[in-house]
Amino acid sequence: MTVLPDDGLELAGEFPDVSHEQWQRLVAGVLRKAGKDVEGAAAEEALSTALEDGLRTRPLYTSRDAAPEPGFPGFAPFVRGSRPAGNTAGGWDVRQRHATVDGGSVLADLENGVGSLWLVVGEGGIPVASLAGALDGVYLDLAPVALDAGAELEPAAQELLRLYEERGVAKEAARGNLGADPLGHEARTGRAQDFAPVLGLARRCAEEYPGLRTLTVDALPYHEAGGSAAQELGASLATGVAYLRELTEGGLSLEQACAQLEFRYAATADQFLTIAKLRAARRLWARVAEASGAPDAGAQVQHAVTSPVMMSRRDPWVNMLRTTIATLAAGAGGADAVTVLPFDDALGLPDAFARRIARNTSTILIEESHLARVIDPAGGSWYVERLTDELAHAGWEFFRRIERLGGQGAALRSGELGRILADTWAARSAKLAKRREPITGVSEFPFLAEKPVVRESAPEPRSGGLPRVRRDEAYEELRARSDAHLAATGSRPRVFLAALGPAAAHTARLTFASNLFQAGGIEPVTEGSFEESGAAEACLCSSDALYEEQAESVAAQLKAAGAAHVHLAGRPGEHAGVDSYVFAGCDAVSVLTDALDRLGVSR
Repeated sequence: MTVLPDDGLELAGEFPDVSHEQWQRLVAGVLRKAGKDVEGAAAEEALSTALEDGLRTRPLYTSRDAAPEPGFPGFAPFVRGSRPAGNTAGGWDVRQRHATVDGGSVLADLENGVGSLWLVVGEGGIPVASLAGALDGVYLDLAPVALDAGAELEPAAQELLRLYEERGVAKEAARGNLGADPLGHEARTGRAQDFAPVLGLARRCAEEYPGLRTLTVDALPYHEAGGSAAQELGASLATGVAYLRELTEGGLSLEQACAQLEFRYAATADQFLTIAKLRAARRLWARVAEASGAPDAGAQVQHAVTSPVMMSRRDPWVNMLRTTIATLAAGAGGADAVTVLPFDDALGLPDAFARRIARNTSTILIEESHLARVIDPAGGSWYVERLTDELAHAGWEFFRRIERLGGQGAALRSGELGRILADTWAARSAKLAKRREPITGVSEFPFLAEKPVVRESAPEPRSGGLPRVRRDEAYEELRARSDAHLAATGSRPRVFLAALGPAAAHTARLTFASNLFQAGGIEPVTEGSFEESGAAEACLCSSDALYEEQAESVAAQLKAAGAAHVHLAGRPGEHAGVDSYVFAGCDAVSVLTDALDRLGVSR
């Protein structure tokens, strides 16, 4: 939203006004040169990008796309932040996750920039009996602790409260979250959890520990099951509403109940979608509080976690880039606390270097980039405001859909929520398979000679409920087959890339084919003859013009030399002797799976 300076200077004042329609005509002209004959709104639509939840990102946003007024930071509807000063005082809370008691890693984090701890306790984490040891040397009046204890919530919470008392921490000085999340636990494990102990802890916190919250509304189980941004929002709202009902029926006031909740969301490398999601989440929860009769209690406390779904196991160093973008988005989106998963998190227990990089990601963004010094830096952007509004509406509709199913608990137990999330993931998996959503280092620019990064095994996470998906899973399966073949035979499956004509004619498609086959663990061979390559299949790489002249004859020669299957890098056509075509937008996973099957690589 442009604001003119006090002197009235308008930088574009000497230029004639340009209408939206004029811009569309210019776009149509450019597209016509590219072979697309579209006009008007259709030209603009051709440059739009489809998102999940039926949303679209358009190429141009103007004042015509203005969204509802977002208000001010710290005031309903809290779109621009839950607190008037945002994170300007010292940046967001840098919260690191620990699932094991590992030789001083907790203290090392706290001594080097981490502000609070997220401890996984019980199944898949630190034994309750070891909680005191894990917090040995930690100043509990300075470092907030957020528990994630699952089925062992009550003993873990009681142990933490005992430690506060034993170490002389004043009740008003205790900060953090006991981490109760019965519905989240059910989503993770398929096992229902009694709310009665949660209610008892909530009453105690409301009466005695003003800085300690009891419940975490964790949206990660739905994100990790393949859910979209709107589905993550809708599921978190339905969970939060379910907890409000339980707490108020148990005797807490609505204001007290709201004060017992903290919300956890995934931050992905789609920075604008993450920013919009966090802004939309605050707006939606403010609406729930308003509709419930407590509009002043609707400031949502947010904990953002860099997405486990986006983390790759191959070329894990790229995860540093992904988590940096996600952290920037979480900070710009106004998250109160941010957890950066170490780049090797998908491989096992992170080492000291990975933990250091993780915590320093936030430190650099806060202390060197000064990202937290501006409240809601994306606010006012027509694009971000419109995306926030559209995502809020989509999230609200999904929330209503869950409520029509009987609420979050009923939607989980009926299996309907799981089926919805599975359908969303299936649609996204198709894009991943076709590389419409590329994964750097995995489906794009893979490196077969990469030395594997090996880590000590991490505790098995809680399971039995919704699945945990990863973007790289289909390609990881292909690469694992190739690795096993290499271990068994001493070489990887190979494909011979037959380059036709000069470099100018074949380089682009040769590079394309090389990347494609390496994504499936198939080693491309470009030197020498087919007979010398040790390959059983070949792929022709050149220009369309040269294919017309040479494809059929070269394919015949390759088959005469022993090629069992001949691919052609380019759009499907009619070329005798060519068995299949690989091209941008083809189902790479299917092509590579079939190739490995033909090459005798065991599953």
